[in-house]
Amino acid sequence: MVKIYRFSGLRPGRQDAPKIAAVPYDVVTADEAAEIIENNPLSFLKVSRTDAVLRDIPSDDERIYTAARDAFREMEEEGSLKRDESPSLYLYRVKQGGSLYLGLVACMDVDDYVSDVIKKHEHTRYDKERDRTRHIAATNANTGLVVILYPDEGDIFGYIESILPEGEPEAVVKTEQGNVHELFRITDTVRLAHIEDLFSRVPASYIADGHHRAKSAVLVAEERRKNGTYTPEDGRFMAILFAHNRVRIHGYSRLVTDLGDYTPESFLAALQERFEVRPYGEIDDTVFRVPPLRDAAGVHVFHMYLGGAWYECTCPVENPDDLIGSLDVSVLQKQVLEGMLGITDPRGDPRLQYLGGARPLADLEERVDSGEFIVAFSMQPVSVGTVMEIADDGMVMPPKSTWFEPKLLSGLVIHTLGEGEQK
Repeated sequence: MVKIYRFSGLRPGRQDAPKIAAVPYDVVTADEAAEIIENNPLSFLKVSRTDAVLRDIPSDDERIYTAARDAFREMEEEGSLKRDESPSLYLYRVKQGGSLYLGLVACMDVDDYVSDVIKKHEHTRYDKERDRTRHIAATNANTGLVVILYPDEGDIFGYIESILPEGEPEAVVKTEQGNVHELFRITDTVRLAHIEDLFSRVPASYIADGHHRAKSAVLVAEERRKNGTYTPEDGRFMAILFAHNRVRIHGYSRLVTDLGDYTPESFLAALQERFEVRPYGEIDDTVFRVPPLRDAAGVHVFHMYLGGAWYECTCPVENPDDLIGSLDVSVLQKQVLEGMLGITDPRGDPRLQYLGGARPLADLEERVDSGEFIVAFSMQPVSVGTVMEIADDGMVMPPKSTWFEPKLLSGLVIHTLGEGEQK
C-alpha cells in the first residue's frame, strides 16, 4: 500500500511567493541560474543552485553546500519562509496553456522506495545523486518535489478535485511563460484522514520525475541511521502525487561533445549503414519535438542535428515484446552512443549530456552551433502506460528517457528533516 504523511511545510507568504519560487535546479544551467539570481536576489535558486553564485569554486566543493545551508537558514531567520503551525497536505495546481494539472503534495516513506512500493523506471546518474545527497544533508531539507504517479480510476483524483478550496490560494505564481502555479493547504482532519485512507488502498506508486531527489533522500536516511542521528522525519521525502492519466511526457534530448575518430561526414556515412537516414529540411525550432516524416508504428525514430542540418533516422523494431529494447532511446544508446561513439556509461560519461524535452529545439541547435557540442539527438516521447509497465516488471529505462510535465516550482513548500544533522 502507498503511505503518505502530512507535514508542517516551510513556505513563503503570498506576497513573497512570486519572488522566491524558482524553476527546479536541474532545468537551468549555472549561467542561467546566475542571471536569474542577479535579477532577483530572493530567488530560491540561491539555495538550490548555490554553485551559480560561487562561480570561482568547483561545483563539488563542500563550500557550495555550506553556502546552500546558510542561504536556506537566512531565509527562515528573516521570515521569508515560515512554518505552518500544524501538519497538512497541500494541493498544487498548474494552469499551463490549455491544460490544468492538479497534484497532492505529501511526504512519502524512504522504506517504500527501498521495498519497491515506490517503483522506479530509471537509474540515477552518479554525479547528480552525489550532489543532491550532499545538498539534502547540508540544508536538512527536501527543497524540491519528487513527482509520483498513482494508478487511478477517478476515485482519488475526483475526491482531491472536489475538496479544492474555493478561497484565495496560499500562493500564486505566474511564470514568464504565462503558466500559473497555485498552492492550497488542506487542514481539515476528516479530509486528511480520508485522503490517507484512499492512498492506503493503492498497491504501488511510480516515480515520474525526481529519481535523483528520491534516491538521495534514501541515502541521507541510511547515513543517519548509521550515525545515530535518525528521526522519523529523516525517513520521509517530499513528493507531489498525480493521477497517472493526468500528466504529459516529452522526450529527453542527448548532446555529445565529440565524435571520437569520426568526422561529421564519416559519422553520417557510418550511421547510414545502420539506419535509414533522411535529410529533414526546415523545422519549427520553437517547438519541443520534431514531428516524424513517416508513420512511426513499428519503427524506431529519432532526429539528429549535425553540421547545421536536421536528419530523421529510422530502423525497424526487432522485438516489440522487449519493453526496454523496443524503446527508441535504447536503440540510440546501443547502436550509436555505445556502438559507434564508445559511450558505454550513459549515467556518468562526461561526453554525454542531456536536455529536458520541454526546451525548444532552438536550444539544441544553439548548443551545437556554438561548438559546445558536435551533435544533438531529439527523441520522441513514450507513453505513461509503457513507463508503468516497465516499472511493474522491475526493469529500468536508460537514463533520462522521459521528461514529465508539469514541472513544479521549488520554494513554494519545503519539508525539513530531523534536527540531528544540522551543524
